[in-house]
Amino acid sequence: MQTSKKRFIKLWLFLALFVLASPATQAQRATWTADNGNGTFTNPLFYEEFSDPDMIRVGEYFYLTGTTMHSMPGLPILRSRDLVNWEFVAYAMDKLDLGPAFRLEEGKNVYGRGIWAPSFRYHNGTYYIFSNVNGQTTQKFTATNPAGPWTRTPMKVSLHDLSVLFDDDGKVYVVWGYEGVRLAQLNADLTDIVPGTDRLIIPKGSGIGEGSHFYKINGKYLITSAWFNGAMRMPAARADRPEGPYEYNQAISIDEDFGLMKGKGLTRDKKITPANPAARGRMSLHQGGIIQTTKGEWWGFSMMDYNSVGRLTCLSPITWQDGWPYFGLPGNLKRTPRTWVKPNTGYNDKPRVPYDHNDDFTAAQLKPIWQWNHVPVDEKWSLTERRGFLRLHTLPAKNFWEARNTLTQRAIGPKSSPVVKLDVTSLQSGDVAGLALSNKPYAWIGVERDDKGFTVAQFNEHTGKTERAAMTGNTLWLKADCDYLTETAQFSYSLDGKRFTLLGEPFEMVYQLTTFQGIRYSLVAYNGAGRSGGSADFDSITVHEPHPRGLMRPIPYGKQVHLTGFQKNTGLAAQATTLTAGTPTAFSVVDMKLGRVALKAGQSYISVDRDGRTTLNATKPDAAQSFQWIETPTGELVLLSLATNRFLRIDPKTQAIICDSPGPLPDGSDGVRFVWAIATK
Repeated sequence: MQTSKKRFIKLWLFLALFVLASPATQAQRATWTADNGNGTFTNPLFYEEFSDPDMIRVGEYFYLTGTTMHSMPGLPILRSRDLVNWEFVAYAMDKLDLGPAFRLEEGKNVYGRGIWAPSFRYHNGTYYIFSNVNGQTTQKFTATNPAGPWTRTPMKVSLHDLSVLFDDDGKVYVVWGYEGVRLAQLNADLTDIVPGTDRLIIPKGSGIGEGSHFYKINGKYLITSAWFNGAMRMPAARADRPEGPYEYNQAISIDEDFGLMKGKGLTRDKKITPANPAARGRMSLHQGGIIQTTKGEWWGFSMMDYNSVGRLTCLSPITWQDGWPYFGLPGNLKRTPRTWVKPNTGYNDKPRVPYDHNDDFTAAQLKPIWQWNHVPVDEKWSLTERRGFLRLHTLPAKNFWEARNTLTQRAIGPKSSPVVKLDVTSLQSGDVAGLALSNKPYAWIGVERDDKGFTVAQFNEHTGKTERAAMTGNTLWLKADCDYLTETAQFSYSLDGKRFTLLGEPFEMVYQLTTFQGIRYSLVAYNGAGRSGGSADFDSITVHEPHPRGLMRPIPYGKQVHLTGFQKNTGLAAQATTLTAGTPTAFSVVDMKLGRVALKAGQSYISVDRDGRTTLNATKPDAAQSFQWIETPTGELVLLSLATNRFLRIDPKTQAIICDSPGPLPDGSDGVRFVWAIATK
């Protein structure tokens, strides 16, 4: 009766919201989508962690997988027809149980290890994923259908950051390495190296090392790579034969961070350091590869460190020059526009995302967004013991870090707020249950139960502080407001689902290499008294996103705006036929389609010549007067000229208006960023 009542109430609420929801309510339910709905996309492809990506094309579909570390299930497989809109297909690996550490037993763990840097391939009707596991041999996964079933076979060798190439002569090669690249031929069952074929093809000191992707294109062997010493970058190497000799290109992509500054850090003595706006190249796109569409276009994929939300996958147009596949556009090679025209694949799918972050636990199985922290104890969790709830039975653990059966999902940026509804009726003395931000340091808000009853608690591992509040009733709502641009989170709770009360100090979020993951929203229940206790019943989770689109503010087509230099009082001023810095002029925003604009003052338009010089031109606007309207991750406007593929800026020294910038600097010192406001009459 209780289950039926709950389902009826949820159905009634859904119908009521569907019929009565205002646009603001509907927007609140939206999630980040790279497709802007106007023929363009905005990076990242997913504003949630998808690291070490590798991609293949089979027929009309592209397939993508990436690192999952200690999270189970692992190796997600996504597919797309247009490279922008992706759907979930399957996980290639349900569990990887290779000993007590993989199960969080005997005080051991595989945080930041597990399974990583996969090589995705397809050959003669079989899909292959080869992936590294710390302390183990490389694992080979095979399937005849990407939806599975997948078969795991341990290889006999361990190959760091490997990439496999099925050559057209029937041989299968593998490259791998760190600070240097090795090559070998694989045997017939692809589990070992053919004796005598292992050789060093790119030596240490060449500036080409880890994260290799191996291709054969037009008879040439190409290796894209990643480098981490100094500025993050993507070097490449090519040769006429797989064994070389290779010639090198130290950067086919470098310095592209979209203007995002490096966030907070963690020192060896566990002190949190502030964000650093200096342009050191530590956030730049790196580690990825290239792929060709059926229409002949080439596109690059790579990842970018996005601070505490994790490492995110981005898509880049490729420009071939002198036989090298540069990420970027002609005139601005090695740099990727954050917003650009969607690839020409012959398909223009509607905006969609591979995951739903919300869950009411009424389905027969967990949604694909969920992953367990290490291998779960299956008999200690259930979706059926209490219908419409996720039940986690508490197991003994000293703290959250050691708690088994913690269910996690990736955080989503740039801002998001998970809200969890929890029924604590079945908790026993010593039990702890709630919502956590998995990280190192971590933090959580939840319920503690002792012999006297329930207490709301919020714990911050970095400070070691626990804040507590009284609790009445058996149900409460737990919330974490997470801002991945400022890297702070604030916890709160509610006893009625309407009024939330802050609890604890703001939590500082960082990216670190202990977990090698960004923040993860986690549902946790454990017993801190050293025994198996009761159970926690999670009713639902809803993840609210205030900025789920490529633009935080829509393009103001047909309106007049003032453009002011970021952190400057001056803006773009129009005087006769010249464009100058001064009191901002009101420019009319003219729609040039594909998210592009012309800026009109009177009867003239801002115009850019091939040398980047700017004037006011009275002719009908075309490419010389067109700008791609793009936002930085923090929301400032940058204008990419279609004439130069470079950005408009106010020179900080001369105050001249020129269009020569390759992209915005993180500290905003280059005059590229603008703040726009509707002009008042």
